[in-house]
Amino acid sequence: MSAVNLTNVAVLDNPAGFLNPFRFEISYECLNPLNDGSADDDTYDQLLESVLVGPVNVGNYRFADPPDPSKIREEDIIGVTVLLLTCSYLGQEFVRVGYYVHNGYDDEKLKEEPPQKVLIDRVQRNILTDKPRVTKFLINFHPETNEDGGNPPPPGHPTEAN
Repeated sequence: MSAVNLTNVAVLDNPAGFLNPFRFEISYECLNPLNDGSADDDTYDQLLESVLVGPVNVGNYRFADPPDPSKIREEDIIGVTVLLLTCSYLGQEFVRVGYYVHNGYDDEKLKEEPPQKVLIDRVQRNILTDKPRVTKFLINFHPETNEDGGNPPPPGHPTEAN
């Protein structure tokens, strides 16, 4: 059983300009006290925000910066990509929420006749919030009380997916 349950992820300011910061409101419940906490080619993946919380209390948080377009191949800016929110405790991922994101021009003429070079200030992102993909992983939230010497379940072991 998980000591922390993600109860809601609200995507705010959606759709938004590509260069606007991402805005989320994440709600979770902590069931037990916790004292400590912390595309084809992943070369282009970017960590947009990392929030360390501890001790863990019930709360809502908002973040993150937009991606840096200079770190994305220009041919990959327009189209569909993925946004992943991951939650970890003591280096163990316990939930992952994935969204498809569509990046496209905000003007019909630009959509029909895209320019040779991407006009990043005219790109709008739309996070497809209606069907997030949620995966939960079994982890050991209290390694100090684990009977098998404190070893968590194997990493990447999902418990359910929606």
